[in-house]
Amino acid sequence: MDNDVEPEDLPRDDPADGLFGESVASDYDSDDGTEFDPAVIARTAGVLHSLADGAPALELAIGTGRIASPLAARGTPVHGIELSRAMARRIEDKPGAGSIHVTIGDMTTARSDGDVAPGEFGLVYLVFNTISNVTTQDGQVEVFRNAAAHLRPGGRFLVEVGVPGLRMLPPGQDSVPFAVDTAGDGLTSGYVGFDQYDVVTQRFRSVHVRVSGHGGGRVNAVPFRYAWPAELDLMARIAGMRLVERWADWDRSPFTADSRKHVSVWRKD
Repeated sequence: MDNDVEPEDLPRDDPADGLFGESVASDYDSDDGTEFDPAVIARTAGVLHSLADGAPALELAIGTGRIASPLAARGTPVHGIELSRAMARRIEDKPGAGSIHVTIGDMTTARSDGDVAPGEFGLVYLVFNTISNVTTQDGQVEVFRNAAAHLRPGGRFLVEVGVPGLRMLPPGQDSVPFAVDTAGDGLTSGYVGFDQYDVVTQRFRSVHVRVSGHGGGRVNAVPFRYAWPAELDLMARIAGMRLVERWADWDRSPFTADSRKHVSVWRKD
């Protein structure tokens, strides 16, 4: 919580929205990270449009419609499943929102209730590390099973997720910084982000520390579970899907040992 902001001035979160309540949703689209760059979003939507190949697409954890809106604008019918009503409400302000149907529910179990029935989608996709928001292996397996249940035969399931940064862990330590922004004088204001790993449970948390120029501060920690690409491939096999593509990024560049993330595509048998 910001030390210089009164509690009653902060957005009030509904526990049913999970980790992405109003306090997160209210400024989610103002993030200046690479994933919010219009050129990156356009490239992502282009790849998804190509994979859908004219069939309806389903986005698990559709969020604020960051990807769904430009994808729908390309002519791909888009449905979504989203746990957070606070996030889903932001879709209403996006271009083409009228053609995007959202089902409120948990992506591990919820079935889309729109005009496209489960079993008829050509593409299901899950972007921006969201598979890691499911913090158990069983839960991640259920995500794959739910994706397969929505796909028609030959349909594709796409996941974009980071590669665990364990190679960067110093001996005897459990944390890896991923962002440092020393705004102003670098002492009284700025931002630091780091991942803290538990290599026994494969759980980690991303910690975000923000300090304002007049001494106020905020710490936010988000829990995740990492899974190696091979583990995700096995989850896909359990769900009746097989790997057909794996890239280092949306530009379809080759995935290597030094890649920081992967975009993987599995096809339903």
